[in-house]
Amino acid sequence: MTKQELKDKIKAIVKAKYAKSKPDTLAPSMPIAPAIEYDELTKFPELKKIIIDLLTTDYARFIDEIDWVAPRPTTFRINFLNGQNFYLIYGKRSWIAQVEGKKYYLLNLSEEQNAANAIARILRYGSKEAAKGEETPTEETPSETPSTEETPTA
Repeated sequence: MTKQELKDKIKAIVKAKYAKSKPDTLAPSMPIAPAIEYDELTKFPELKKIIIDLLTTDYARFIDEIDWVAPRPTTFRINFLNGQNFYLIYGKRSWIAQVEGKKYYLLNLSEEQNAANAIARILRYGSKEAAKGEETPTEETPSETPSTEETPTA
């Protein structure tokens, strides 16, 4: 086998391997969801980049809607499917994520990681019905408790 034949054989193997590892053939049981575009993401492409940094490219599975809350400073409320939300604020130097009242300046990598952890924490909260205050049925406690009488022994 010559050097050129070996190169050609390796190229053919590599092409065959890459052809098999297309995203739609990796997990055929999982349907590929179409990307949901929100109006705010088309108007503000920088916002999409920040959301992808915080939530990965699967952000559409978790986000219910995006609201443009204030024009100055430009503030967006990101509403999740479970009823929770957080804010993204465009500052002079960088984006600021406000999660449960705490601000994370996304210019710093450590703060971006802390913001992602805080977002993951609020995503673990209950469903939308639980967030609205609907109660789950509980056992009724009896209104009267039976009293025990002691019988005197002789």
